[in-house]
Amino acid sequence: MTLTFAPKSQAATPLTLLTDADYDGWLAAQTPEVQSWLGALGFTAKLGATALVPDANGGVRFAVAGLGGAKAKTRGRFGLAAVAAALPAGDYTLANPADISDLDTQLLGWLLAGYRFDRYKNQASGGARVVCPDGIDGARLEVIAAGEALTRDLINTPASDMGPMALEAAAQDLAKTHGAQFETILGDDLLAQNFPMIHTVGRAADQAPRLLDMRWGTDGPKLTLVGKGVCFDTGGLNLKPGASMGLMKKDMGGAATVLGLAHMIMALKLPLQLRVLIPAVENAVSSNAFRPGDILQSRKGLTVEVNNTDAEGRLVLADALAYGCEENPDQIISMATLTGAARVAVGPDLAPFYAQNDATAAALNTAADQVADPVWRMPFWDPYEKMIEPGIADLDNAPSGGFAGSITAALFLRRFVDNPQYTHFDIYGWNPSAAPARPKGGVGMGARAILAALPEILDL
Repeated sequence: MTLTFAPKSQAATPLTLLTDADYDGWLAAQTPEVQSWLGALGFTAKLGATALVPDANGGVRFAVAGLGGAKAKTRGRFGLAAVAAALPAGDYTLANPADISDLDTQLLGWLLAGYRFDRYKNQASGGARVVCPDGIDGARLEVIAAGEALTRDLINTPASDMGPMALEAAAQDLAKTHGAQFETILGDDLLAQNFPMIHTVGRAADQAPRLLDMRWGTDGPKLTLVGKGVCFDTGGLNLKPGASMGLMKKDMGGAATVLGLAHMIMALKLPLQLRVLIPAVENAVSSNAFRPGDILQSRKGLTVEVNNTDAEGRLVLADALAYGCEENPDQIISMATLTGAARVAVGPDLAPFYAQNDATAAALNTAADQVADPVWRMPFWDPYEKMIEPGIADLDNAPSGGFAGSITAALFLRRFVDNPQYTHFDIYGWNPSAAPARPKGGVGMGARAILAALPEILDL
């Protein structure tokens, strides 16, 4: 599957895009034949409405499509993707690109409308392609679409084919593609090299736990991405109920998202030094699974009381974050499908994030608005620190009471970070219902906002 623009060709059908507000004025300027034809079709400029206008020989003279009104724009992200999905197969060229204020984002939506997860079933891809207009960096948009497609493919693949070994292979393939260095710390070597919590969480699974470490670039500021790679989460001995376990193939969504973002960074050859750390494990149930009440050692030396084995993501991230901070990067970002509390707080569309630095948070908010990748800042609320201090150990992995679950998880992670430039994303990684350019299933969250904010965050 390739998400690319159509080549420039005189055979491409001109496509005029119209909002509700523009349609009547545009129609009044058309010939009586066009007015009659569109009237007979009952065409309106509602979102996703399309019509082909014939020429005198019965061919297609041009196409027209609706982008809806103000409500359609504020309630959705990729109006042009709805058009792409509705058009007949063929190549199209935009007749009025200057009329679209967020043209880059809308064209990305068109590309993403062609995404299909077809590993297990043949799926017809969208046959409508668009020519990239002059003045638009089409190559950049194709790179971003490819990174998003990688993230979606990884999340959508079930744990039977996306366990720790397969996640390692996917990361290694990405490293080879871009000439990056790659290392895996596997199984009991995690203990020998002081990653005790990654080992503890993953030791009960058939596939050994591992830490994936990818490096790219030799000059520029240092960016470290840490992605939660729990390839399936049963909940451990605190077993999840069936309804909660059904989507746990997506619990490596943080890893999938940082790999998609890494592809974007490397393919665009951004002038920075990138490191990607992924603790890849399966939280399984077996005789040697870690238990409620266990007290774990961590790489940083902090002890952690396990009050729920289903709060395992923060444990594996903690060791990886501590490791990543040892090189003092200019920015360290973790991404994880970490808490249900985040979903309750902001739902499935928004990517909540925690930032130590106000300027970083402002840059992310601005970039998110520009690229239609919505984020929402949450607080590192210091008064809740006492909630993660159980008394018997330095930290509690699952404070009782149910309050502020996403915040306390973020505070837990912050204890392992010795870097003032730390940002944490508590993402969902799943689109529960289909929308233009965003089919039901795995989805990247926050990656495009980070990519757009990097020039300011890292002073590139």
